[in-house]
Amino acid sequence: MSLQRSGPVTVGIALPVPEPWGSLVREARIGYGEARAQHIPTHITLLPPTETSTELLEELLVHLSELARHSPPFPVVLRGTGTFRPVSDVVYIQVARGVSSCEQLQLGVRNGPVWRPLDFPYHPHVTLAHDLPHGVLDRAFAEFGDLVAEFEARNFVVYIHHGDEVWRPLVTYELAGTPAEDAARPGV
Repeated sequence: MSLQRSGPVTVGIALPVPEPWGSLVREARIGYGEARAQHIPTHITLLPPTETSTELLEELLVHLSELARHSPPFPVVLRGTGTFRPVSDVVYIQVARGVSSCEQLQLGVRNGPVWRPLDFPYHPHVTLAHDLPHGVLDRAFAEFGDLVAEFEARNFVVYIHHGDEVWRPLVTYELAGTPAEDAARPGV
């Protein structure tokens, strides 16, 4: 795949949260006052925003194609809320099932040509409210405390932006492996 622009690009890689939950969470984030949520699809992060070059991004896409080919789809259950407070003003929906699969997949992503240290240990989650007043964070925590969402993670998406903070999907990779291939995943 050839990219039209050259120079720095910011990449993020994520498991999309399907409908109806994707829209439900996105609309809630916007309703809580998080305007940037208009440009952030609801997701579970595999690689946080990382600046790279167009050349390395093309190498990353080859790596991700191979990773997806060997990685099987897996069940995900989102259940209830959690928070990173007081370390970070984030309220999130917890990943109750699929944690180890998310961990293995993000490790495979990060063991490719585009690598970065993480600011915090990897903890798969779906952000619900971020950097908002404490009362709003408390409200989000309470309002989504009973949420249960079940789906199968079947793909992951590479998103890019060129400094405008609008995340655009670049390519979607289908998870095509079988559970028996799990131990043979690249990067694990």
